[in-house]
Amino acid sequence: MPIYEYAASTERSCATCRDGFERLQKLADAALTECPDCGAPIRRVICAPQVIAGQGHVLRESHVAKHGFTQYRRVGKGKYEKTAGKGPDTISGD
Repeated sequence: MPIYEYAASTERSCATCRDGFERLQKLADAALTECPDCGAPIRRVICAPQVIAGQGHVLRESHVAKHGFTQYRRVGKGKYEKTAGKGPDTISGD
């Protein structure tokens, strides 16, 4: 679900809509037309979406272990050492 930003469209506004506020809404939900606090007319503000590029934040050793997975690092031909999680300390293809 996206987070939409709203701001007051007239000078009649309260502290909530004067500075703008965010609302988590489904794509199918209609845009808000009135401030939920004071009833003043508001408009949806177009803003840039947040995008997380890459998967570096997911593959951290602490993240892997916290979710019950084991991560290994290749140390030689057919040999791997454990870097995070529970499991055997080494795996080899011998």
